[in-house]
Amino acid sequence: MKINPNNLPNDVESLKALVQKQQNLLDEKQAEVDKKQARVEQLEEQWRLFLHRKFASQSEKAPGQGELFNETEETAEDPILELDAEAILSPETKTKAKTRGRKPLPSELPRVKVIHDLPESERQCPCGCQLSEIGEETSEQLDIIPAKIRVLQHIQKKYACKACEDKVKTAFKPAQPIPKSNASAGLLAHIAVSKYQDALPLYRQEGMFKRVGIHLPRQTLANWVIRSSELLQPLINLMRDQLLASPVIHCDETVVKVLKEPDKPASSQSYMWVQVAGPPQQRIILFDYDQGRSGQVPLRLLSGYQGYLQTDGYEGYNAVASQPGVTQLCCMAHARRKFMEAKKAQPKAKAKTRSKVDVAIDMIGKLYGLERAYQDATPENRYQMRQEKAKPVLEKLRHWLDKTLPAVPPTTLLGKALNYLHKYWSRLTTYLEDGRLNIDNNIAENAIRPFVIGRKNWLFSDTPRGAHASARIYSVIESAKANGLEPYAYLKQLFTELPRVNSVDDVEALLPWNQNLTTLLMNETLPQDGV
Repeated sequence: MKINPNNLPNDVESLKALVQKQQNLLDEKQAEVDKKQARVEQLEEQWRLFLHRKFASQSEKAPGQGELFNETEETAEDPILELDAEAILSPETKTKAKTRGRKPLPSELPRVKVIHDLPESERQCPCGCQLSEIGEETSEQLDIIPAKIRVLQHIQKKYACKACEDKVKTAFKPAQPIPKSNASAGLLAHIAVSKYQDALPLYRQEGMFKRVGIHLPRQTLANWVIRSSELLQPLINLMRDQLLASPVIHCDETVVKVLKEPDKPASSQSYMWVQVAGPPQQRIILFDYDQGRSGQVPLRLLSGYQGYLQTDGYEGYNAVASQPGVTQLCCMAHARRKFMEAKKAQPKAKAKTRSKVDVAIDMIGKLYGLERAYQDATPENRYQMRQEKAKPVLEKLRHWLDKTLPAVPPTTLLGKALNYLHKYWSRLTTYLEDGRLNIDNNIAENAIRPFVIGRKNWLFSDTPRGAHASARIYSVIESAKANGLEPYAYLKQLFTELPRVNSVDDVEALLPWNQNLTTLLMNETLPQDGV
């Protein structure tokens, strides 16, 4: 507002009041300018982060992933692979194979001998003597019989007494996975693994069966998946009991779309929850479907649990974490990820110089370096290392955080990263208390990743019953993999044995850590005639 000098007041107090009023107006306008400038900087920051996510290389991607469709041409020119193509499996070669080149084929796979012998006409020496066999050279090729489909004929012998025509005995037929169905345990295992391990939707499997002359509509396949998954429930119940008895549980969740969820539109989101516990030799991975993401879901899943609960920063876990006997940890990887986003969103000129973001990333990196160095140590040694080496790094990080936090606008990506670190500091540093604890929740994030990958292919579940079936089968497949089992062989074993169990001990014997991979694979190669 322009002021006419002729209208200025003559007394000092009035003049001061006018100047103050003008100053207040200027301050208000400057505040508006600063607010708009901060908003512009925030949008520019988000735009740079978007460009980085869209076009820059990502650490999660393997090098050369963009050239997947050219992989045949690329690898065909690899001289090392060409030289190794006819490797002879002599003792010397087997020793070399451990250090370079192709690895030996698994010993548990069945071997079919193909004998190459000299004809009789070439077994004569020019000197007139008969050649004698002195040894042999052995090389191996990996072979596969794709889609080997057969029909199992269950023949029940019947006996009768010639004198008593009304007394007939029929041989017993073991209980089948799905009564009165023509699906064998092997077929059900194949369908489940194809969908949930190899991410092949049922409509694609329908087409694959059609190519070999088998008519299996996807509705039939879906019904088999649901009914076979229900067989797994007793096993999953035992696994949940073991999970709740574990000292540490990792949790995570991700969205899933269910079209026919009651009282919800088809476009709404439901959730798949995962819980991971147990040592590596007895790892338990359980999935559970729920239509919501409220705190009532963790309360249901972890009812009665006491121990450490590691999650991300989602507030939905607070209800269960506040119960007596439960100590919550948060994930340092999430904190680091927020600083990395701030780093990626920096202008190019600023990104070349060391900034506040780099300080945080470097100190968190030191913490991870210590964890990598002691990843094979005992929990006691890991605890001792954390007290002696990791704790001073965290104290230094805390001092830097207290100094930096007030000076950074909270709406910027760096401000959000700092506030996240400050808000969850106590939960992020709880891992110092016990050598059995992890610095992050990557165990759960890695466990839920196969579901996320599969979701990109099959997109949605049709009904809640189907979503629950998916949760059960994912639980068994991922637990099998975590315990070193081949999913198809293990599922076939379960679909064969679970219909015949008579006690809890019978089910317990089928837990994944009570199975032997070699035995399961050998059962796949045994002759089936007469079964």
